[in-house]
Amino acid sequence: MTTADRVEGNTRGWLSSALCALATCAALVALGRLIQPGRWPAVACAAVILLAAVIAAVRSLTGSPWVPTVVGAVVAFAGLVVRYGAPPGGTQVLPTPDAVRRTWALAGEGVALIQGSLVPMPSNRSAEVLVVAGAAAVLLLVDALALGAGAPALVALPLSALWVPAVVLGYPASGWAVFWTGLAYLMLLALTTAPGGPQADLVRRSSTAFAAAAGAVVLALVAAPAVAAFPGWSSVRLPTLGDGPSGPLVLSSNLDLRDSLGSRSSQVVLRYTVSRPAPQDGTGPSPGATSEVPLSIGPLRAFTLSSFDGRQWSRAGDGPVFPFDGGSWLGTDSATPDPARELDVQVRLESLRETRLPITTFPRTVAVDGTWRYDPQRDEVVGTQATAAGQTYSMQVEVQDLSADQLIAAGAGAPSGSENYLEVPATQHLADITARANQIVGNATTAYDKAMALQQYFRSGANFTYDTKVPPATSQDAVWDFLQSRRGYCVQFSSAMTLMARILGIPARVAVGFLPGTQTGNDGEYVVTGKQAHAWPELYFAGYGWVRFEPTPAVQTGAPPAWSDPYVRSTGPGAQGPNDLGRAGQAATGGATGAPAQAPHQTVTTTVHGSWVPTAVTMGLVLLAAAAALLVWRRLRRPPELNAERAWHTLRRRLAKRHITWADSTTPRGCVRTVQDTLLELTGRELQGAALEGLTELARTVEDERYAPAQSPQTSSQLHHWIGETLRGVDDLVSDRPGRAAAPSGPPAGP
Repeated sequence: MTTADRVEGNTRGWLSSALCALATCAALVALGRLIQPGRWPAVACAAVILLAAVIAAVRSLTGSPWVPTVVGAVVAFAGLVVRYGAPPGGTQVLPTPDAVRRTWALAGEGVALIQGSLVPMPSNRSAEVLVVAGAAAVLLLVDALALGAGAPALVALPLSALWVPAVVLGYPASGWAVFWTGLAYLMLLALTTAPGGPQADLVRRSSTAFAAAAGAVVLALVAAPAVAAFPGWSSVRLPTLGDGPSGPLVLSSNLDLRDSLGSRSSQVVLRYTVSRPAPQDGTGPSPGATSEVPLSIGPLRAFTLSSFDGRQWSRAGDGPVFPFDGGSWLGTDSATPDPARELDVQVRLESLRETRLPITTFPRTVAVDGTWRYDPQRDEVVGTQATAAGQTYSMQVEVQDLSADQLIAAGAGAPSGSENYLEVPATQHLADITARANQIVGNATTAYDKAMALQQYFRSGANFTYDTKVPPATSQDAVWDFLQSRRGYCVQFSSAMTLMARILGIPARVAVGFLPGTQTGNDGEYVVTGKQAHAWPELYFAGYGWVRFEPTPAVQTGAPPAWSDPYVRSTGPGAQGPNDLGRAGQAATGGATGAPAQAPHQTVTTTVHGSWVPTAVTMGLVLLAAAAALLVWRRLRRPPELNAERAWHTLRRRLAKRHITWADSTTPRGCVRTVQDTLLELTGRELQGAALEGLTELARTVEDERYAPAQSPQTSSQLHHWIGETLRGVDDLVSDRPGRAAAPSGPPAGP
C-alpha cells in the first residue's frame, strides 16, 4: 500500500472515530433531564473523546479489527479505577485491587441511587461513575461495530441504549440530542460505506456525507410533527419522549451498613399540618394548657427493624395485626390520654409508595380510608395496598412530656411479643464491641445513663464524622469497621448504638422513617422530601415503651429530643428540644432506604478527592505502556496458523483495504478474474508472475477444500507465502500506476 493510501486510510479512520465520539456524546444529552445538573456531562464527554482518540491511534498502528477495541476497553477500565477508586482524602496512581473494590462499591451505590431516587436523580460521584462507564461502553460498541465489524448500520443499537431511560420513564429529551445523534449516525454510515478513492476526494466525500446527513435529520425533525398532525395518526397511540410524573419513593426494609450514602431527590414525599384542637364546651383542652405544647410531632416512623446479622438489618417477620377505628389511641397503654397535650395533624402523601403509614412516635389516633390494620408489637399501621399520591389521613397526637428523671426511674423494660430485642449476633469482633460499650458507659448504672453515654459518644465531633462515603471493609464485622473508621451516616450511627444498647441489656431496635421536615410558613404546614429519609434507635423503658434517641451528629439532625438532650435534663414541658424541628428539617440524613439520602451541601462533611493532575499523568503512562506493548507485540508476533478458508478470508480482508472487493456469491475462480479486472481498471495492468501464481494457487486450494472429494491440504507457511506474493504484486501495481490522482473514485469493477 502506498503512503497516500495509508494517509487516506488513517484520515478516514480518525474521522470515523470522531463521528463515533460525537454520536455517543450527543446520545448522552438524552439523560439531561433524568439527572440533576452537574459536572457529569463534561466528564463523560471528555472521557469519550479521550477514549476515541486512543482507539483511533491504536487502529492506525495495526491492521487488526479487534485489537483497538481490546486496548480501548483496558484503557477505559484503568481510567475508571484510577479516577474513582481513590481512597478518601487521597489519590490513586495505579489501578490496584483496593481501587477496583472502591470503584465497584461506588458503582453499587450508584445502582442503589437509581433504584431509590426520584427524577431528576441527584448528581454525585456514584451517578457520575455509572454515566462515564456507560458512555465508555457505548463508544466501544459503536466503534467495534462501525470500524471493527464493518457494520455501521448496527451502531444505532448501542446508541439507543442511552435513550431507553428517558423513553421508559417518560421524560422529554432535548431536540438537540436527536439532531446531533442522528447527524453523527448518518455521517458515520455514509463515510464508512463510501467507496475508496484518492486522498483529494476524501474532503469532498466527507462534505457530501455531512450535507446529506444534516438534510435528512432536519427533514425528519421538521416533517415528523407535520406528518403526525394528519387525522390518520389520531387512531394510533404513538410513543413519546414523555412528560409524565416521576417514580414514587419506596423505603427499603433492609439496611446495609456497607452501603455508602447516596443522594435522594428533593421531590416532596408528603405534607402535613399541625394545629391545636379547639375547646369543645369545656371538655377539650384549655387554650392556656395547649399553647404550652410546641407545634412539633417529631419524626414520622414508617416501620422498625429488629433482626441484625452483623452487616444489615431486616424484618424478622410480620406480627399479628388487628383492625382499629379512627378514635382508638395507638402506641400507648394509657386509657386516658392528656387532652392538654394533644395536637391535630393532617397528612397528605405526594410521592411515597409504602404499605405502612408514616406516623409520629408519640401516642396517636389514626383516621384513614381503606383497609388498614394495626401491629401493636411494632407500633405500625399496615395496609393491604401501597399508598398513592393524593392519599390523606389525620392523626390526633398526644405530645409526651418525658424527662430524664422519669426515664432514670423507669429503667429498662421488657417489650411484649415474640421478637428478641436483646439478640446480638456472634460476629468476629463482638468481644471488642462489648469492651468498647462498657468503656463508654463507665460507671453508669441506670439504663437511661447508659443510653445517654452512648448517644453523647456517637454525637461528639471529636469521636466521629458524618460522611457520605463508607470506607472499605477491613473485617467481617460492619459495626466494628465503623467504630474503627469513625465515619458514617445515620444507618451506621443508629446501628452501633442499638447493638451496644442490647449488649448492655437494654432492649433496642432501629426505626425507619423521615425527619420532621421543613416548616413552610406560619400556618403550621411542614414539607418532607426524600432527603429527610432517616434511621434512628429506639430503646424500651418500663412504663413508657419505645423511646427515641438520636446518635447521628447534630450537624445532620439538629438537637436531640428534650429527654435525651444533656443541656435540658429537666421536667419542663415539651418533648422536643427548642431547635429540634428547625435544624432537623433542614438536614438531610438518608440511609433509611436502599439508596440513602444525602444532606444539603452546606451541612455535609465532604471528602476531598484527588485532582485531575495525577489522573492525567497516570492516563498518559497507561497510554504509553499500551502503545509500547502494541509495538512489541507487532514485532514479536508470529504468523497465525492458517487453513485454506482462513487464508482466503485474510486475503479478501486485506484486498478490501486496497479497494478490491467481491460479492459473497462469487466463486474463488471468479474472484481471481475480479481482482484482475479491478486492477486493470485502476492501473491499466494485471497481476503477473509470482503474484498471479499465488492468487491462483490459493483460489485452487480453496476450491479443492470446498468441493473436491480428495483434498491436498497446504501448510500454513505456504498459504502465508501465497498471500504475501499476491499482496506485494497488488501494491506494486497500485504504487506504479500513472495519473494516480485522476484515478476513478467510483466502486471497483467485479461481481
